[in-house]
Amino acid sequence: MEKRIIQVEEKVPVKLLIPLSIQHMFAMFGASVLVPFLFGISPAIVLFMNGIGTLLFIAITKGKAPAYLGSSFAFLAPASIVIQNFGYEYALGGFVAVGFCGCILALIIYKFGTDWINIVLPPAAMGPVVALIGLELSANAASNAGLLDENIDPRKIIVFMVTLGVAVFGSILFRKFLAVIPILIAVLAGYAAAIICGIVDFEEVAAAKIIAMPHFSSPKFDAQAIMIILPVILVIISEHIGHQVVTSKIVGRDLLKDPGLHRSLFADNFSTMLSGMIGSVPTTTYGENIGVMAVTGVYSVRVIAGAAILSIICSFVGKLSALISTIPGPVIGGISFLLYGMIGTSGLRILVDSKVDYSKNRNQMLTSVIFVTGLSGAALRIGNIELTGMVLACVVGMAMSLVFYVLDRLKLTNDQAE
Repeated sequence: MEKRIIQVEEKVPVKLLIPLSIQHMFAMFGASVLVPFLFGISPAIVLFMNGIGTLLFIAITKGKAPAYLGSSFAFLAPASIVIQNFGYEYALGGFVAVGFCGCILALIIYKFGTDWINIVLPPAAMGPVVALIGLELSANAASNAGLLDENIDPRKIIVFMVTLGVAVFGSILFRKFLAVIPILIAVLAGYAAAIICGIVDFEEVAAAKIIAMPHFSSPKFDAQAIMIILPVILVIISEHIGHQVVTSKIVGRDLLKDPGLHRSLFADNFSTMLSGMIGSVPTTTYGENIGVMAVTGVYSVRVIAGAAILSIICSFVGKLSALISTIPGPVIGGISFLLYGMIGTSGLRILVDSKVDYSKNRNQMLTSVIFVTGLSGAALRIGNIELTGMVLACVVGMAMSLVFYVLDRLKLTNDQAE
């Protein structure tokens, strides 16, 4: 019996909509609230903007691109420098500038189209780049689970194994209603195991206010601060294209064509610009939520919108957001183990579906160099921006593909079609 697919535009009954939306919110919560903690701000404003940004994204892409916008990790290094030397308000100004430039780039793509993507990122390059989105995050999943601790806590391992086990076996054993919420069930099972093992602390829940307004703040602009943050646009564009490609493969539609890369890129960057205007952190489409879609076969934008509304509600209900934040690392790690792996598998699927011919040297060279670049830990520093992992691999793959394209036009390559 094949898994029931709920497509992008399908309506979902309320009895399904609520648990499916909660499932998506749990998937993004751990990573999304980590960024404001690192920046030293309240996560409430971030949860608020994640919800608003996601609803804007759905509206701008005409409800055709299922994606949840969470906190972007790409800005951590440059924004930390700006916060340390100028203050958080000037980092907000940098976020606004990056978002504005991204919107301008989206308009340029609208003018000139997306055919260039097939030239600079052919399937032999796009496949490994997409796979690296998940693979380079695998260490984060292991770290959250406590697997990389110097002294491993057996209680964390138990919680991790319960969470991952329920997610994996639930995905292949659950039927009917339960078959579409294996991630939610796994989170609840892992949370119960964490309570039994005594690694959940409810002190913050008791101290939290029932109703609390998010803290809004305004940006300040400084040319030097903006220039420190601006190069990160290379990172977020590569990440965005990769996420749209892998989502396209999962839902079985070319989202770069319809609704179009220009729409999704504009929506993503408009959300980042608006985030900077109200005091939140930059947003980006989230791999965790892409993984949830891959596991469950539920692609409905109504479910994503439901998760966004729940996120907005959480930003105003202090005790609710505090309760969700008590979900321990081993639970997040157990879920991430599966979701990040699903993204990696989607990259391999691109290679299979595109029938990449590895008897051709160019395809072997592209895939080999991209994988090693992304997984080796190699880094390229441009000012205060460090390109590493998937982003550096993407830049290298694009450069190689462009060189191959030029050599083809000059009829110098030895594997052109006769």
